[in-house]
Amino acid sequence: MHMKSDSEVTSLDASTPPRSPRRPVYYVQSPSQHDVEKMSYGSSPIGSPGHYYHCSPIHHSRESSSTTRFSASIKNPRNLSTWKKIHTEIDEDDDEDQHDEEMSIRNNPKFYVICFVFCFVLLFSFFSLILWGASKPYEPKISVKEIVLKSFNIQSGSDRTGVPSEMLTLESTVKMVVRNPATFFKIHVSASPLQLQYLYFTLASGEMEEFSLTRKKERIVKTSVNATSVPLYGALPVLANTHGPEMNVALNLTFVVRSRAYVLGKLVRHTFHRKILCHVTFKSKNLGHPNNLTNSCEYH
Repeated sequence: MHMKSDSEVTSLDASTPPRSPRRPVYYVQSPSQHDVEKMSYGSSPIGSPGHYYHCSPIHHSRESSSTTRFSASIKNPRNLSTWKKIHTEIDEDDDEDQHDEEMSIRNNPKFYVICFVFCFVLLFSFFSLILWGASKPYEPKISVKEIVLKSFNIQSGSDRTGVPSEMLTLESTVKMVVRNPATFFKIHVSASPLQLQYLYFTLASGEMEEFSLTRKKERIVKTSVNATSVPLYGALPVLANTHGPEMNVALNLTFVVRSRAYVLGKLVRHTFHRKILCHVTFKSKNLGHPNNLTNSCEYH
């Protein structure tokens, strides 16, 4: 081998053109694994940025290791199966806990007591509703039979304040029949005051006695309708001139009958209302005798 001398080396170095300094290497890091695999190491000044990027080797190693572990966990089916097993076990534990809670509730005596009370109330309400509906057709039958005018007298007098006026005194009795057609409950009957009116002016009134009727029973009720020294104040000149032997007075008898049916004791009740209007004509020749009202009354 031919060894070069120092002079040759010096001349060779002098003849060789000077080389440009070696450019630094730039590292480009991407957060995705796909870009990491395609990472390029460029030394071209055109493709490289105009400034240096300092990347810590420790930081780079941590991110690379975490990225590698994450991608490995995704690519490794064993890790996925382990993850699924953990979730399955957690779901099974939750189902078992829920099942245990349901069993503890069902084994509690209070649960059965509450269910029994609820079912009893529901069935009782349904049964009561059926009875209430079945009682509607059994409305009490009311029939006004007659009225007896015992006395009818008009005389001069004065009211409580001393104002002079014609004073009316009247005494009468109303007879009616009340029947309970129901087969499984009794009724309690009451009524508003019975009023004898001339047009819209009340002349006499009376209170009917309250009573009860068992099933399939009827009762004859007599009520006194009286007036004692009722001032007329000259508003009824027709009445003031009818107390002679040719008396002929047209009056109206009005009242409301209330019947309360005890379908299931006091727990289930049904109330009936019946408004009654009877047209009455008093004549002097019928004074003290019954005046038939069978066909003279309206029931609403």
